[in-house]
Amino acid sequence: MLNPDEIREWIKKAENDFDGALYLSRRRKKPLPDLVCFHCQQSAEKYLKAFLILNNSSFPKTHDLIVLLNLYKKYDPDLELYLDLFEYINPYSVQFRYPGDEVDISEAKNAIKQIKKIRKIMRMKFPAYLFDIEAD
Repeated sequence: MLNPDEIREWIKKAENDFDGALYLSRRRKKPLPDLVCFHCQQSAEKYLKAFLILNNSSFPKTHDLIVLLNLYKKYDPDLELYLDLFEYINPYSVQFRYPGDEVDISEAKNAIKQIKKIRKIMRMKFPAYLFDIEAD
């Protein structure tokens, strides 16, 4: 049976990651672009998982947005139109969390642009009653 509270929790976590990415992106001293990008990816991941839960679908333990998007397509094939948005931020879950590859501020700004678009699209996929009354 559908559990609205569980979906709300996933949406809340997605929103927390979105808010965290925005907050970190506004830091002037000691910018943290890798964390901005990470939280952008995490927000998208949690929105996809919330939608799958909404549709009583299970999903593997993964951070790969493309894997989740392929599951999502069964319920909403239109989301594939936005594949490029998800592909852009997909590597930020793991690739930049460890020494080696680095992201810069311009990449973080671009990740913010992508997650804003993803968030807008994803929020339209859920019934309004699942959202807390809050300002966007």
